[in-house]
Amino acid sequence: MSIWRKSSYSANSSDCVEVGRGVGVRDSKAPATYLPVSAEAWSALLRDVTRVTQR
Repeated sequence: MSIWRKSSYSANSSDCVEVGRGVGVRDSKAPATYLPVSAEAWSALLRDVTRVTQR
């Protein structure tokens, strides 16, 4: 069982995307299903997002 986390920017909203370490991402409104994401893909996404936001 993974611990699912949501962004601190979501505050108390129930409409958000959650991340499960080593599992993937899911919609908080449909927690029974998730999109598996490899560690390599997640790292690449974070690297790209960080690079774009630092411009």
